Amino acid sequence: MRIATWNVNSIRARAERVAAWIERSDVDVVAIQETKCRDDQFPATIFADLGYEVAHHGLSQWNGVAIASRVGLDDVRIGFPEQPGWGDPAAPEARAIGATCNGVQVWSLYVPNGREIDDPHYTYKLDWLEKLRAYGTTRLAEKPDAQIALCGDFNVAPQDDDVWDMAEFEGKTHVTKAEREAFTALVDAGFAEVVRPYAPGPGVYTFWDYQALSFPKKKGMRIDFALLSPALAGRVSGAKIDREERKGKGASDHAPVIVDLDGPSEA
Repeated sequence: MRIATWNVNSIRARAERVAAWIERSDVDVVAIQETKCRDDQFPATIFADLGYEVAHHGLSQWNGVAIASRVGLDDVRIGFPEQPGWGDPAAPEARAIGATCNGVQVWSLYVPNGREIDDPHYTYKLDWLEKLRAYGTTRLAEKPDAQIALCGDFNVAPQDDDVWDMAEFEGKTHVTKAEREAFTALVDAGFAEVVRPYAPGPGVYTFWDYQALSFPKKKGMRIDFALLSPALAGRVSGAKIDREERKGKGASDHAPVIVDLDGPSEA
């Protein structure tokens, strides 16, 4: 079974490119973030034509998450318990969707950016990650052998070599101690970061800004991850970051992250 996660940065703008990549990469399940559309605007036909079922959660031209699967799409969940909200009044954004695909509970997650350290969005981001950790901890306590994949754009660079130059990030989000501790708490809760062993850094990134020729200058960040529960992490047979998909006209600013699994799914 092959699963992937990809922040596509507008599914409508890249529908044909996403479809071509899915067909070429032969993925069974793909968690998609930043679709930037409402449910009624989502181009579900491109996935159906390829034999994939899709669950999408989008409320406006911002955020938006989806899961596409050709191996089953059951028990679709919009958001996780106690997911924090944003706005006045605060309400959950379209940042989390889960579904069971061939026995694996896959989550597509778009963690808040945080904006600036002194911005309320930064506190929101930390709270969001903590509530995600609490949910994951509860799930594993209830069922230690649960097969869970927390996939998505985490907007955190956990290690110094996950950015091209730490000096450029002084006083900025994504690399602060609090953000990194929040990410580490997820790992400590039992969710292993399974891609890094197969795609080690430094200089191995998943995101390159569109501005200032960041991609050709290799000024990137590793902020997209697949965090797997113990039972699922034990099935990993390979992983990679598809850097080639960041190239060419109309590319997303993120690259797809792919994980291969062996062995049986849970019954």
